Amino acid sequence: MSTPHHHDHPRPAVPGHEHPGHGLEQPLDHHSHGRHADADTHGQAMPADHPHSGFDEDHVVHAHGEHAGHSTAMFKNKFWLSLVLAVPVVIFSPMVGHLLGYHIPQFPGSAWIPPVLGTIIFFYGGMPFLKGGLTELKSRQPGMMLLIAMAITVAFLASWVTTLGIGGFDLDFWWELALLVVIMLLGHWMEMRALGAASSALDALAALLPDEAEKVLDGETVTVAIHQLAVGDVVLVRSGARVPADGTIIGGSAEFDESMITGESKAVSRTVGEAVVAGTVATDNTVRVRVEAVGSDTALAGIQRMVADAQASSSRAQALADRAAAWLFWFALVAGLLTAIAWTLLGQPDDAVVRTVTVLVIACPHALGLAIPLVIALSTERAAKAGVLIKNRMALERMRTIDVVLFDKTGTLTEGAHAVTGAAAVPGTSEGELLAFAAAAEADSEHPVARAIVQAATAHPEATRLGPRGTDFQSATGRGVRASVDGAEVMVGGPNMLRELGLSTPAMIAAATREWTDRGAGVLHVLREGTVIGALALEDQVRPESRAAVRALQDRGVKVAMITGDARQVADAVGADLGIDEVFAEVLPQDKDSKVTELQSRGLTVAMVGDGVNDAPALARAEVGIAIGAGTDVAMESAGVVLAGNDPRAVLSMIDLSRASYTKMIQNLVWATGYNIIAVPLAAGVLAPAGIVLSPAVGAVLMSVSTIVVALNAQLLRRLDLDPAHLAATDAEDRAAALSKRPATAPTH
Repeated sequence: MSTPHHHDHPRPAVPGHEHPGHGLEQPLDHHSHGRHADADTHGQAMPADHPHSGFDEDHVVHAHGEHAGHSTAMFKNKFWLSLVLAVPVVIFSPMVGHLLGYHIPQFPGSAWIPPVLGTIIFFYGGMPFLKGGLTELKSRQPGMMLLIAMAITVAFLASWVTTLGIGGFDLDFWWELALLVVIMLLGHWMEMRALGAASSALDALAALLPDEAEKVLDGETVTVAIHQLAVGDVVLVRSGARVPADGTIIGGSAEFDESMITGESKAVSRTVGEAVVAGTVATDNTVRVRVEAVGSDTALAGIQRMVADAQASSSRAQALADRAAAWLFWFALVAGLLTAIAWTLLGQPDDAVVRTVTVLVIACPHALGLAIPLVIALSTERAAKAGVLIKNRMALERMRTIDVVLFDKTGTLTEGAHAVTGAAAVPGTSEGELLAFAAAAEADSEHPVARAIVQAATAHPEATRLGPRGTDFQSATGRGVRASVDGAEVMVGGPNMLRELGLSTPAMIAAATREWTDRGAGVLHVLREGTVIGALALEDQVRPESRAAVRALQDRGVKVAMITGDARQVADAVGADLGIDEVFAEVLPQDKDSKVTELQSRGLTVAMVGDGVNDAPALARAEVGIAIGAGTDVAMESAGVVLAGNDPRAVLSMIDLSRASYTKMIQNLVWATGYNIIAVPLAAGVLAPAGIVLSPAVGAVLMSVSTIVVALNAQLLRRLDLDPAHLAATDAEDRAAALSKRPATAPTH
């Protein structure tokens, strides 16, 4: 290994990659985010005391809202037992027998089957709603649970009155009571399963973790349980094995399959100093990894907290549904009272009782209760599977109204790392020779600039074929590097090196270097035996996905802006390359939020996309803050959304999901409220003079159908394609190409 070499670069191009050696004519990047080294790996590790989360949907206990203290298992168990009890109640119901035209089985005691089993269903299956309704009544905040409790209580009392022959009423609601409780339990079970689905999608990553790890102690490996690992431990990860914890490679290099984390099917090369993620697979070599995070500090633990916060967060649409339920309670109560008064005044007290009871029973808004929560829950789940982690539900709702997406440049639209983007050689020297000599001189350096040059040479056929070797590596502070390459002295450096040697850029390549400088690229010169043989341009390379993301956003009517601390010429070059609508350059991190305010002052709704460190004020200022690249910044509080990967096209997933989920919310609200608004007056008998009467049986059937329609409509969100590659394909040719590249077993998006 070499000592750090020093060129005359006045400012580091990429924070955290300070290289006092390579003196580029222009700084590659003035961006000062302080991006975490782990930001490009989006992994998860389970808490140390829980090596396998093994998410169990049945035992999720909600601590907020109407489901406080309720577990999924409780609703599931009550549903199945109530369903079993409801079957004989329905079969032995005279009203059902009359509707379906069959004779009720008769034997001693058969008449008591509906009331006995119905009573059990009422107290056993209906208890969560009775308790919830009582809580809402005590808090003077009537809502969904109180409406359900009112409906099943009225049905229960009316049915016993009929069973005991009191008043001669024909109010046999046992079958409706049974079906109502069963349907409500099913609905709440479905809702809670959906609420836990996002956690399930993320916690399923825990199943990818090995049960044990090979811990390195005194040169020997010892097999230990995964929860026994601590920060600083060194583990051996063999070829084909999974990484047991988030960490950094300290020995070896390997290709890692990270598809289970990022959805990217292509293996990623990781070497010494680079971060690796728990659950990923070393596909070809053995590496040694130093554990960096355990317990609640791991990325997965942070993601789990985010999902929990998202599920607990309120939303505008949910508030609308809650208000609708409150109004519907008073609507049903007033409608029932008016029905009783009207039919009594008409001299038909029996009809008054029957119609009032029917109104109160069928006014139960379980379809309304599922309309919003189910859509939000499914949206959160679909987003999580697409690598979009929603911290705040409001962010999802606002995304459909976004007018402009403001991207931070470095690490978001660009790779955030050096890349050779141009090479100019003097006559007599080929481009391949230029790259080969430069790479040979830089081979012993670990600096990002050196790695970029070596990588460019590796990708060039002629340079690879020549493959000269460098020896006697030396670095000089503020000037460059020097090495002996095939017996000749080769130097690589910036303008300070040329000035010190009394040299200038040869006229043959001056035009190329001037063009690079004008667009903000850094320039390094390559010398052989004291003569300049060419120059290389190094820039922060634009992500291939960025162009598609910008174009697709603009096709959706959304403007795209970019903000950066880079010099104006650098920013303008990237902006022109990507076709961005507006560029903010030379902006200090602490001033970025003022640019968000400037856009908002024009009446624009802003989504800010940044790396989640020094972008925090701007992320918080925007209507929607999106942090790109989960990594160790996953617990950042300023963003409402975190993208698990670094693909800017994932913003499209947010927009399309927001628009689709909003449409489903409105559809479900219209259907659910429309049913009640129409059915209640019909049950009250407003059209009785015209011969149109909604019988209790028909009302109950319509009530069930309403719930099924709402649930099925929400489930249609599962058909939404959120694959960023597909969403960014803005014409038929692009879309066909994207689909053709889809792996046989495509990752879930």
